[in-house]
Amino acid sequence: MTKIGYQRVSTTDQNTDRQELDVDRIFEDKASGKDADRPALKEMLAYIRGGDEVVVFSIDRLARNLRDLEDIIKEINAKDASVTFLSEQLTFSGSDDAMSTLMLQMMGSFAQFERSMILKRQAEGIAVAKAKGAYKGRKASIDRDVISKMIKAGSSLTSIAKSLGISRQSVHRIKAELGL
Repeated sequence: MTKIGYQRVSTTDQNTDRQELDVDRIFEDKASGKDADRPALKEMLAYIRGGDEVVVFSIDRLARNLRDLEDIIKEINAKDASVTFLSEQLTFSGSDDAMSTLMLQMMGSFAQFERSMILKRQAEGIAVAKAKGAYKGRKASIDRDVISKMIKAGSSLTSIAKSLGISRQSVHRIKAELGL
């Protein structure tokens, strides 16, 4: 039996220090929990074997919506492994325990509600900042001037995409936006 830890923070500038786990192996994601499409989560799910125990600091670190939370736990349990949430002091091993299922659904719903409230507050803050003229949106990650110069110099869309490390579709879209 291996004790496997899973840690997640939402951004690359955050750290997992408060999610202290005493485990044999840790998988760590620095990505939003809005969906289950996270590299370390996928790697952990592939790594799990029968008898293993997955340890997570809290439910909201594993998933931010109830459906993903239930699906991830079912996938772990299907491999004859268990999941333990330290903060909530809950363990799910695949047995049908009505109280544990109720607690999971309630805690998962709270995590989903919290995510919805974060998004709502964010949208309200952006609306206020826009009204004040302080919100400009995120900076463009692709330099349109460079693309324009490269197109005018006769470079192919494929070579532009490769040299800038972006997709051909992005170059195509920008070319159309610039009217070139």
